[in-house]
Amino acid sequence: MQLSDFNYDLPPNLIAQHPLGNRTDSRLLEVKATGLNAVQFVDRQFRDILDLIKSGDLLVFNDTKVIPARLHGKKETGGNVELLIERISGDQQAWVQIRASKVPKTGSIVHIYNKAGETIPVEMIGHDGRFYEVRFPENVLSLLERFGELPLPPYIEHQPDEEDATRYQTVVAKNPGAVAAPTAGLHFDRAILEELKKLGVKQVAITLHVGAGTFTPVREEDLSKHKMHYEWFSVPEATLKAIEETKQQGGRVIAVGTTSLRALESQAQSLQASGETNLFITPGYTFKIVDCLLTNFHLPKSTLLMLVSAFAGMDNIRNTYQHAIQNEYRFFSYGDAMFLSRLESTNP
Repeated sequence: MQLSDFNYDLPPNLIAQHPLGNRTDSRLLEVKATGLNAVQFVDRQFRDILDLIKSGDLLVFNDTKVIPARLHGKKETGGNVELLIERISGDQQAWVQIRASKVPKTGSIVHIYNKAGETIPVEMIGHDGRFYEVRFPENVLSLLERFGELPLPPYIEHQPDEEDATRYQTVVAKNPGAVAAPTAGLHFDRAILEELKKLGVKQVAITLHVGAGTFTPVREEDLSKHKMHYEWFSVPEATLKAIEETKQQGGRVIAVGTTSLRALESQAQSLQASGETNLFITPGYTFKIVDCLLTNFHLPKSTLLMLVSAFAGMDNIRNTYQHAIQNEYRFFSYGDAMFLSRLESTNP
């Protein structure tokens, strides 16, 4: 499998820079795949999800909460440094990505500052490839609330504002730890969740703290050489029980987003309710849990595009993206959604 197999050309004007007025205002592309190269499209509005999901189905949300993970500081030599939390590894420790003219050495101190004029010392304690481990003087999450900035994705060109503070979180977000939103969940508001509940659609949650590595480009042309970033996940016992009951009763397990899918598949593979996962899903993967996937449109050459290609078929996804571009769907985090069903065969 080659990286170039997952490339496509996207007009820049289709990259959504801001959310729409209401969460449910987005469009929804229903993808009806009947074979490895047989697909039909239905152009819908997101509220049509009420017609696509039936009583007895199970929606699985990711309840992670985006943290203010971008930090600004200076090296002891005076040079500017930007830290982006990749994942929190302890009460006072985290792995980060660093942007600087020269990365600070292990043992050195970076002085993080905020707009109020406060500063804190952060110690560089190690590195692993493109990620660096740092130690904070206090609890990481509490310090991020005072010093951090919302980490909008690199393709969103404006500085984070009050609208982003609300709309770059899902309405089910409750467990802080993500540095990127599980964007498929951004389309749901409280009202539509209540309507789905009245229809007999069950709703449960997992937690997967999306890491900054999700935006890191795949650099290996041979995908077998690519190393996935680690992300922490947890699948509660109540969610596992609901999945079992849904399967027994003939309902479908519908993952809201690729992060929910990865958490469920990671649990099924490892048989562990929680831990770190670097599961890399590419065409040929055999899915064990998820029947349908609600997801946004993903970046070219990204691991998420590879995942949806595994789920619905490579040619089907190529045709889906071509249809979405021709019909001017909005792409990426603040963009529109698609509803995919799993192919019986997941071979490329």
